[in-house]
Amino acid sequence: MRREAITQFVRFALVGVAVALTYVCLYLALRQAGVAQVWANGLAFAQAIVLQYACQAAFTFHRPLNDRAQMVRFAGMISLGFMSSAMITGPIAVAFAIPDWKAAFAVTFLLPIQNYVLMTLWVFAAPASDTDIPS
Repeated sequence: MRREAITQFVRFALVGVAVALTYVCLYLALRQAGVAQVWANGLAFAQAIVLQYACQAAFTFHRPLNDRAQMVRFAGMISLGFMSSAMITGPIAVAFAIPDWKAAFAVTFLLPIQNYVLMTLWVFAAPASDTDIPS
């Protein structure tokens, strides 16, 4: 693995940990302040998504923040992550009699891998240069 790829992966992981901690802290703070669970979760999750986009784009992948197509791809990635987590904790867990805690652990393990692959190959992929286009 090249040094650049290792550095990128470490940055991805650092952002992931920071985003997760931000979500947990904000959610708990909102609940402590008396905000209803559904609102606390929604607000904390939305903030975590914004933070994740900004940090992964700028810090991890060195891409501009104001790129509409990139934002749409990121939203698509978030949607795919939601679908994956819903499948793992829902029908897959039921079909294989997987306890909730194991299904949640599987999501926690698999989703970052899915996101890293999608971010690297699709969401924040380097634009093709003129020399990459076949004649």
